[in-house]
Parts: sequence; structure tokens; C-alpha cells
Amino acid sequence: MRTLAALISAALILQGCSLIDIELQPRIRPLEEETVEGQGKAKILLMDVSGVLADETGGIVLGSPPPRVPIVARVREELQKASEDESVKALVVRINSPGGTITASDLIYREIDVFKTRRKIPVIAIMMDVGASGGYYAALAADTIMALPTTVTGSIGVVMLTVNAQGLMEKIGVAPLAIKSGAMKDAGSPFRPLTEQERTVFQSVIDQMYGRFVSLIARSRKMSEEKVRAAADGRIYTAEQAKALGLVDEIGYMDDAVAAARKAAGVAEARVVMYHRPKEYRANFYSAAPAPTPGVESSLQQLTALVSGSGPRFLYLWWP
Repeated sequence: MRTLAALISAALILQGCSLIDIELQPRIRPLEEETVEGQGKAKILLMDVSGVLADETGGIVLGSPPPRVPIVARVREELQKASEDESVKALVVRINSPGGTITASDLIYREIDVFKTRRKIPVIAIMMDVGASGGYYAALAADTIMALPTTVTGSIGVVMLTVNAQGLMEKIGVAPLAIKSGAMKDAGSPFRPLTEQERTVFQSVIDQMYGRFVSLIARSRKMSEEKVRAAADGRIYTAEQAKALGLVDEIGYMDDAVAAARKAAGVAEARVVMYHRPKEYRANFYSAAPAPTPGVESSLQQLTALVSGSGPRFLYLWWP
């Protein structure tokens, strides 16, 4: 009876009160445009591609910062917004990435390439600290690739990352058991070493993905595959070395990239604009990116997530 009375009392108290809707997961707001440099009616969109390239984000935890849009989705969203704006006369892609998964790298390349083809406007890629492996792959969609004097680029190739926890499992007395339909069904399992047959299979996949990377460079940079393969042994290059090899066109700074975009678009003056979510800081074209939070700790977290994910991961990634 007491429980029933308490329920009736609560209902009476709440009667006539407004229902409060509390959002435990903050909403992702639509993109807004902000001018960061220059003036005029024409616009140059500055789009940022930074961090480890992966089409996934972390889970939502109560009290955590607002969720971030996966980088592939954000790139597509920005380019779709720019497609609807005839005032956008050029695109500058600012890249600061060691690469990431082969799929995310390829999707970003494709989104930029499709946008360039559809809008028929010049695209300039400029690489900041790092534009390596998948970061360089994405840059290949541009008409012109620029590097800062201090940029590290290259690392052309594919790496497969997995772990072997067999020794640890044995120490804690755990023996995993896989019941499988075929000998290769659990290939790459972290609970045992790779067999020679598995290594051969994985190597064939890596070789094919590497060939795709090489072919893309040869086509985009107008180089022979033999020349590309000679440079694509996984090593990194300075900006000067990359230019000598034909991997980049120019060495300069952001001002040079914007000037090149303005010249290629045939406009005397233009505003450099960026898209951002409300409350995101944008003051100039060196402003922080809306991609995963930059910094060593964040990059390590992203790399750890790639390695610790379920199963082996094939990556266009600079992995020192």
C-alpha cells in the first residue's frame, strides 16, 4: 500500500509539469562557413585532412566532449556543401597525416577527385608536418601537391598490423580454442603465430594493395611504374627529396598554396573560407582542424585502436 501511495503522490506532483528532455549525447551541428583570410566574392575552400585516417570514431561516454564526425564523412559533407556554392572557385586541402586504413585513404582520395571532376575547379594539396603513406595517397587527387620545407612525406607502401598474444595467454593459463570451417578461417588470430601459408596469403593481399598505390602515383604524377617502385620502398623523404623524385610539385607555405589556388582559378582576389561546427575555433588558415584532436596522445590512441581492433588491419600508414 505504501508503494502504491508513493506512486500516486509522485504522479500528482508531476501532473501539469513540463517534461524535461536531457540529451546525454550532444548533437552534431550542421557546418557553418567562416572567412579566415582575404576578401572578395570568390571563395577558396580550405579543407583539413589531419590525424590518422580511419572511418570510425570512439564511443560516447557521459561527460565526454561532443562526438566528432568520422573524417571520411566530414570530407564528404564539406565537399557536398562546397558543391552547392558556385562562389567556391578552388579547393586547398591541408594535409597533416601519417596515413591510416587503406579504405579511409582511398575514400578521401575519391571524394576529392569526384568533387574536382564535377565542379571543374583547381585543387591544391599542401602537406604540413607529415603527409606520408595514406596522407600522401589522399594528396594525389589534387592538381598540384605542395610541401612545406619541413614536411616529411613518402612512406609509400602497405603494412599489416596484428598482435601475437600467445605468450601472454600462456602465462595467465588461458588456452583459446577455435573451431573453424577451414584451415585459413582464423588466419591472423592474435592467439597464435602466423603459419607460412597465412603469411603467403597476407603478402599477396599486401602486394595487390601496394600495386594499387603505385599505379595511382604513376597515373597522377605522370611517372613510370618502375620509377615509382624505385622510390616506394617505404622510406620517408624530406620536401627537397620528394620534389627531386617528382612526388611533389612545389615547396612553399600556406600563403603560396592560396596564391596558387587563386591563380589557377583565375581570380584576382578571393576569400579563404573554412567550414566548422558552431563553437569551433577558426581565426586563420592555421587554425586547428575539426578532425580528431591533434597531438601525440591522440595519435597514439588512434594508432592503438587500429592495432587492437578485431583482426589484422591493412594500412597505408607510416609506422616507425
